[in-house]
Amino acid sequence: MSLVGKLEDLALSDIFQILSLGKKTGTLFIRGRNKNAFVVFKNGLVVRAEADTLGTTLGDDLLRRGFVSQSILNLALETRRLLPEKSIGEILFDLGAIKKDVLDRITKKRIEKVVFELMQWQDGDFEFELDILSLESVASYMDTGWEISKGLSPEYLLMEGARIYDESHHHESIKTEEILQESSDWWRSKSEVEAGEEFFERPPEERKDISMLKALSVELRFPSSASEITLLILRFASDIFQRGVLFMVGDEEILGLGQFGLEIEAPDEKIRKVKLDIKDSRFLSDIINNGTTYKGPLKRDSVTERFITLIGGGWPKEVALFPIIAEQKVVAMLYCDNAPSGEPFAHTEGLEIFINQAGLALEKALLERRLKQIQDTDV
Repeated sequence: MSLVGKLEDLALSDIFQILSLGKKTGTLFIRGRNKNAFVVFKNGLVVRAEADTLGTTLGDDLLRRGFVSQSILNLALETRRLLPEKSIGEILFDLGAIKKDVLDRITKKRIEKVVFELMQWQDGDFEFELDILSLESVASYMDTGWEISKGLSPEYLLMEGARIYDESHHHESIKTEEILQESSDWWRSKSEVEAGEEFFERPPEERKDISMLKALSVELRFPSSASEITLLILRFASDIFQRGVLFMVGDEEILGLGQFGLEIEAPDEKIRKVKLDIKDSRFLSDIINNGTTYKGPLKRDSVTERFITLIGGGWPKEVALFPIIAEQKVVAMLYCDNAPSGEPFAHTEGLEIFINQAGLALEKALLERRLKQIQDTDV
């Protein structure tokens, strides 16, 4: 498989989806201006990632968190000079200085940071090489990190990276707003006291779904692909519900596209294999035909029972189903619930508005794809 190009032409989300769906094993190299990163895939899951922009190694992280002493880390660094083909994490593990579960846990955080870093890159070259990590190709890195035993879903990493990005920017915005508000309150209270006026109450805190709607609607204006739109939908829903599944809707069946919050083995892989016959479920057929949001009990039939058995967690107290409409028909559907906790649903109006916008964005993406195909055919 040859996958080479520029981030300006193919978004990181698309690259990850290609490698994930193809269950590829190999190393994705991304090179920008004075910055480099690599992500190792095994059967479509991410097992290792490093970027020279992080500025620290796995050993530094372990030292800072108190898992190893400076003397042990120095010994590992000295050993690595003699055995350059081994990473610091591998050497520490071989020395018996650190347990595998600790290495996995700290490495997962490093992988999330790398993906978060990559999501900020506006340009750069990428190349995917099959099979094992080449020592020559990563010789410039401070360390090659550690390969976790259980790979991470690329979709999860993109969603987590986007969440970190949203939280960091939201925190900065809130901090600025608080400073301005404090200043405003001081001057207002001073003038009110002097004038003998009563204080005005602060406006109520904004609802979570409305805050998410404001934050993600900006990203939905210029999506790079249909896959990015689906990721945005899952990101929004994961902030309101505990778990969910996104389906593509066909004429006779619905197919699994993505998920969040499912506590089952290899959830992304299993969801992509899901095929549910619409004709065998009057409940699902009515929702798709009506094209309107449904919130309430999940009706039992052979299709819904098979689906709940697959995702686990027992029969949910209530579910939410959101049809996604493009070109005047339902092209996708989002299923959400709060099983197994059974917590009541939060407000969903913001999500419903966002899904309507996502449908329009999908229409635009489909139209642009058709126009490009026509242009390519003409050429």
